[in-house]
Amino acid sequence: MAELRSLDPNTPMFAQFKEEAGPIVLANTFVVPKGEAEAFLDRFRRQAEFMKAQPGFVSLQMHRGTAGSRLLMNVAVWESTEALATALGSPGSQRMAAEFPDDIVSYPHIFEPIDL
Repeated sequence: MAELRSLDPNTPMFAQFKEEAGPIVLANTFVVPKGEAEAFLDRFRRQAEFMKAQPGFVSLQMHRGTAGSRLLMNVAVWESTEALATALGSPGSQRMAAEFPDDIVSYPHIFEPIDL
């Protein structure tokens, strides 16, 4: 399973589930070992198809770092923290998350949109 680290050590993602908010954006940056990006993306695509079918899912985009970067970033919009927490806690999601190799590092964080 990928190693989860907090992007903001003062506010880990799982603590963010305690606050009811919505809509929300899950930004998850992955550090993927060199040469493993395509295998990672194959697994991620399967997980993304599962998550798209979950209640409260709105949209998802994956981004790749430029200039040979090893970073990939998923940006997913959900109706609420509750919907995201329920989807991530489901047995199907847990099973797929366990398939990611241990050498992947994940930095997930939940955001709310700001009107400017």
